Amino acid sequence: MTDEEFIAAFEDGTLGPDAFDHRAHVRLGWLYLHEMPAAKAIERFANGFRTFTRRCNVEDKYHETITWFYLLLIADRQARCAADTFDSFAEANPDLLTNSKAMLARYYRSDTLQAPVARTYFVLPDNLVA
Repeated sequence: MTDEEFIAAFEDGTLGPDAFDHRAHVRLGWLYLHEMPAAKAIERFANGFRTFTRRCNVEDKYHETITWFYLLLIADRQARCAADTFDSFAEANPDLLTNSKAMLARYYRSDTLQAPVARTYFVLPDNLVA
């Protein structure tokens, strides 16, 4: 699926839940951040993902802090990595595509991410072990 087809399928609701794994989340974030400023990309991704989770009847899967964190991390990595395609970006940043729990633990305490406020609002990292 081309990048344009992938974005269209996500936005028009034809992308199934099985096709939206962690790698697909990172890919969509990279694509949005590649074509628009970070604030707009975060808003577009967050709104689209909320709609996606509602449509799939898994609204509890949406987490504001994790969403913003990953998009900001992808934006930071984009600024440091001259990658013209998602595949080249993924190859240069394999840690973004592997154990997401380990990545989150580098920056957040578990109880912070489990707090209701973190699900609804972006909470700054509080475990800067990185």
